[in-house]
Amino acid sequence: MHISSKIITSIRKEPILKGFSQIRYFSVISPNKAPESEEEQGIEPPIHEDIFKSSKKSGSFRVGDSTFYSLIENFAKTGDLSSLEKVFCQMKRERRVFIEGNFILAFKAYGKAKRAEKALDLFDKMWVEYQCRPSIRSFNSAINVVIHEGLYHKALEFYSYVIIQEKRILPNVLTYNLILKLMCRLGLIDRAIETFREMPFRKCTPDVFTYCTLMDGLCKEDRIDEAVCLLDEMQVEGCFPSAVTFNVLINGLCKKGDLSRASKVVDNMFLKGCVPNEVTYNTLIHGLCVKGKLDKAVSLLDRMVQNKCVPNDVTYSTLINGLVKQGRAADGASILVSMEDRGHHPNQYVYSTLISGFFKEGKPEMALNMWKEMISKGCKPNTVVYGTLIDGLCRDMKPYEAKDILDEMEKMGCKPNAFIYSSLMKGFFSTSDTVKALDVWKEAKMNDFGQNEVCYSVVIHGLCNNGKLNEAITFWENHFSKGYKPDVIAYSSMIHGLCNNGFVEEGLKLFNQMLCAGSECEPDIVTYNILFNGLCKNGSISHAIDLLNGMLDRGCDPDLITCNIFLKTLREQVNGLNDGSEFLEELVIRLHKRRRIVGASKIIEVMLQKFLIPKASTWEIVIQEVCKPKKIRAAIDTCWNTLFVK
Repeated sequence: MHISSKIITSIRKEPILKGFSQIRYFSVISPNKAPESEEEQGIEPPIHEDIFKSSKKSGSFRVGDSTFYSLIENFAKTGDLSSLEKVFCQMKRERRVFIEGNFILAFKAYGKAKRAEKALDLFDKMWVEYQCRPSIRSFNSAINVVIHEGLYHKALEFYSYVIIQEKRILPNVLTYNLILKLMCRLGLIDRAIETFREMPFRKCTPDVFTYCTLMDGLCKEDRIDEAVCLLDEMQVEGCFPSAVTFNVLINGLCKKGDLSRASKVVDNMFLKGCVPNEVTYNTLIHGLCVKGKLDKAVSLLDRMVQNKCVPNDVTYSTLINGLVKQGRAADGASILVSMEDRGHHPNQYVYSTLISGFFKEGKPEMALNMWKEMISKGCKPNTVVYGTLIDGLCRDMKPYEAKDILDEMEKMGCKPNAFIYSSLMKGFFSTSDTVKALDVWKEAKMNDFGQNEVCYSVVIHGLCNNGKLNEAITFWENHFSKGYKPDVIAYSSMIHGLCNNGFVEEGLKLFNQMLCAGSECEPDIVTYNILFNGLCKNGSISHAIDLLNGMLDRGCDPDLITCNIFLKTLREQVNGLNDGSEFLEELVIRLHKRRRIVGASKIIEVMLQKFLIPKASTWEIVIQEVCKPKKIRAAIDTCWNTLFVK
């Protein structure tokens, strides 16, 4: 039967044939049509059979077999699956001898064509139909195709049946490396460890890739200590770690923020004769930047150069991004100069980061100079860079200049995205030009961004802030009736507009509607503060307290603005005699009862900022929680880490 006549519908098991149990993952005959012979289907053989009429046998092989093998190799490389399948059919019809290499080539061809089901089907037929017993090479090739196509669970099923249940093929280290990587991707780290531990019983010795895969999986699950133990274990077992092995641990430790331990791993690298590479340095520099240790990161760059390890684009981009986030865009520009001096050409991402940084620091002239420098050096701006410039100009209250940039962008064939349209609308709304802002909205709608949540929320927020409540309500109702689902920002903006105009009850109704919308529109502290402010201004302090109770029940903690709203109301209602300390202390106790220690600690901080001294009992509640042994140990480790890095 020709392969193309099968429909992939289910999994079924074939009976045992010649001592080899097979599994049918994908082979079920279509019930609507009987199978046709190759002659009925009009399939012409790839080679005319007359060529092989006088073929002689030499053992199990015949003259012409090598020609078929060459055809299989050629069709597999070119991806001509139809011809490939015809060759297999003709060889089967002529009872030619198949070798395992034929099938491995076919598996690779199916992999390139993203036809994993075909690879599994062919593996299933190797022994049953083609009389070629598969080895671990065939199995690894087939399962690799399935993994690359992202069919992880299917790959695990395939492995479990062929290797675990039937035990007809003995896995090798490559098999385990593939399966461990697969399990780690699926988050089955404990199962991966069990599989790793069974390797010695299968007479299979783990290699450096096996350890790296498992250590990476442990690090991603925040099980760093186990990964470190695995490093020690592999050295005891005589498997010497590579730079990649150490980099896995360093990356995990840096993501956890444990820079002191990461530095010790680097020292261990040198002791083991393993030289740190650019990935090692990039990981450490990124970790330092995340922690705000920019000066240390810059000095590490110099050390990297001294150790004859060439910084790459990732190194410079990481440093520049870290400096910009710390409000040091000028230092980032200096790194850019150093980058160019060393022969590296900055990309659009680097320029976008610097332009954004200068705008946020209130230095629009330097941002525009950076833009001009980028253009003059032949770096063609993309959507991200255009978006950064437009957003920066709008923040600088220059939406008309930003609109000119948008027009230029479109002339250059670069299409704007939702971020650009929302930035431009914000800019026009901030200058009270609602007409121009709505024109941009119409343009966004014409370009299929009308249903974008961000754009929709910007329009609602802008109309409400500019006192256009009626227009905002009309806009809301029109889009809501069309099945559009507003997000938290849109709801909060609309509630804010209603409360600011004295329609607190309508704001509460919209809030209740928001609660019914599901987890996607869960109100945040901003939404609650809007309602607290509206209710307290209306003198509905009891209603505000009830809403506060509901907020605590839903897992949302109060912030400084929440405290200020209630403190102001309490002082005004009792002629300034009530300083609000009792209210805040009660809030601390209630948060503590809900095991929300971070929220309770923040309220204590607010009290201290307001010179409201908590009672001794309140102090005791918080301190007992904060000063638990594990937390004290963590605090000490943090202190040592800070001292070490500095």
